[in-house]
Amino acid sequence: MPSLEHSITACRLCAPRFADTATAHEPRPVVWFRPGARILVVGQAPGMRVHRSGRPFTDRSGDRLRDWMGVDQSIFYDRDRIAIVPMAFCFPGYDLRGSDLPPPSLCAQTWRHQVLQQLQPRLTLLVGGYAIRWHLGQRDVTATVASWRDHAPAVFPLPHPSWRNTGWLRRNPWFETDLLPALRGAVRAELTRND
Repeated sequence: MPSLEHSITACRLCAPRFADTATAHEPRPVVWFRPGARILVVGQAPGMRVHRSGRPFTDRSGDRLRDWMGVDQSIFYDRDRIAIVPMAFCFPGYDLRGSDLPPPSLCAQTWRHQVLQQLQPRLTLLVGGYAIRWHLGQRDVTATVASWRDHAPAVFPLPHPSWRNTGWLRRNPWFETDLLPALRGAVRAELTRND
C-alpha cells in the first residue's frame, strides 16, 4: 500500500483545473512532512518558484518566514523537526492578470485530515488567511493575528510573509515587538525539547 506522501505526490485531481489557468501547468505536489515533526507550518499554496524547485518557501517570503521563526534553512527544511503543509500542495496557477489563484479546496478536502492525523504537532504556525480560516474559522486576518495570545503557545496565526504585506507590518508594529519574540521562543522551545 503506498504511503500517504507517495499518494499525495502522485495526485492529479486538479490537472483539468490547472490546464485551464493562464499557466496551463501540470500538477506537481510539493510534499514536505514526516510523522513526528513537532512544528507544523501551514501555508497557502506553492508559488511558481516553489513549483519549479519542489521545495516549499524557496522565495523571499520563505526568507522572511524563517526570520520570523528564528531558524536557518538547515533547520527549516529538516522534515523530522518541521512539517510544511500548505492548504493546497500544488501551485494553483495564475489568472489572466497574472495574479495567484486561490488554493483549490479539493486539495484540503482530499488530503488535509489524513496528513494532520499523522503529524499531531505541538506547535502550529498558521501563515496567511487561508490557513487561519481553515484552522480557526476566522476571516479577519489582522484581528486574528492581533489576538495571537488567545491561541499561543500551541498556535500562532501569522500574516502571509509576502513582500506585499510590508505595509501591513509597518502599520502593526506590535507584530514585531510582541508576537515575534514569543513565536521565536516557542519555536526554540520545541526544537530543544528532549521528550
